[in-house]
Amino acid sequence: MTEVVVGTRDRLLQVAQELIEDGGYGAASVAAIAERAGVAAGTLYRHFASKEELFVEVFRAVCDREVRAMRAAADAMPASASHVDRLETVLATFAERALRNPRLAWALIAEPVDPLVDAERLAYRERYAAMTAEGLREGIAAGEIPDQNVDLTAAALVGGCGEALVGPLSPVAGRRPRSEEIVGALRMFIRRAVGAA
Repeated sequence: MTEVVVGTRDRLLQVAQELIEDGGYGAASVAAIAERAGVAAGTLYRHFASKEELFVEVFRAVCDREVRAMRAAADAMPASASHVDRLETVLATFAERALRNPRLAWALIAEPVDPLVDAERLAYRERYAAMTAEGLREGIAAGEIPDQNVDLTAAALVGGCGEALVGPLSPVAGRRPRSEEIVGALRMFIRRAVGAA
């Protein structure tokens, strides 16, 4: 049996993500990260210029994983699926995955963060919007949806889906609708927003 050795830098990233999943960015102090990783607090600064830079790398790693999952969901659809179905599936996959890991999703989508992390959050929203705009262009070209400003519609879809998840993901939320209800409503919203029949 081969033992996998995780380097200190990777271990710090892993532990920071675990702490963020457990309690948000506030729970991921340098002392907490170092203690769980089994290193001295100063070790973090040998691998990252600041705690914020560590958080940016965690954010990128998680968001890159989400982008891959959304693309994989679209790629797994049958060739006969419409572009609107693919677009709906991509955004629904984002929502489903967020609702399965609400604390981490809250941290990524809405938790107040350092400006470096917030800038990364905006960059990923643009990336999600670009992926959505690509689907819209394909849907327009195929005659499935009316001509529209794809960049504006894509930004509205990404923003609307993210905003719709803020309440249900909030760690202080009271009763929330079932995940299936939320995703079903988002699917209907997506179809209506793009003008699908």
